Amino acid sequence: MRRLALVLALLLAAPVAADEPLPGAPPEAAPDTRGDPGAGSDAEQGFSLIEEGAKLLFRGLIDEMEPAMKEMAESFGTFAREAEPMLRELARLMGNVGEYHAPEVLPNGDILIRKRQPGEPPGPGAPGPQFGPGGETEL
Repeated sequence: MRRLALVLALLLAAPVAADEPLPGAPPEAAPDTRGDPGAGSDAEQGFSLIEEGAKLLFRGLIDEMEPAMKEMAESFGTFAREAEPMLRELARLMGNVGEYHAPEVLPNGDILIRKRQPGEPPGPGAPGPQFGPGGETEL
């Protein structure tokens, strides 16, 4: 967070008409101002500096977040490998999840998943399938 504040402070304090390129930025060709009097104006240089500053800001954020994202991906991969057999068994036992009510948590902490009775509507507020003319379904 301190790096982010420092980068933002440097961006705001940078002069608009700086002649030096930003560190790490590729060298740019000087604009040809002979034919167009508006080319290379202070506003264009300012937008260029803002663009470069935004690139540096996002590169910094990505560099800071990359280790955490890699760790999260590894943790999720471990969880998926460990949970896969249990989830497959649960799916085999339940079959179609739409045949069940939403889970209920009882005061003692038990979780009930009640099966719907034949002909019972899908649930409160859940609309049924919408069919168009000729039995078409809108996706």
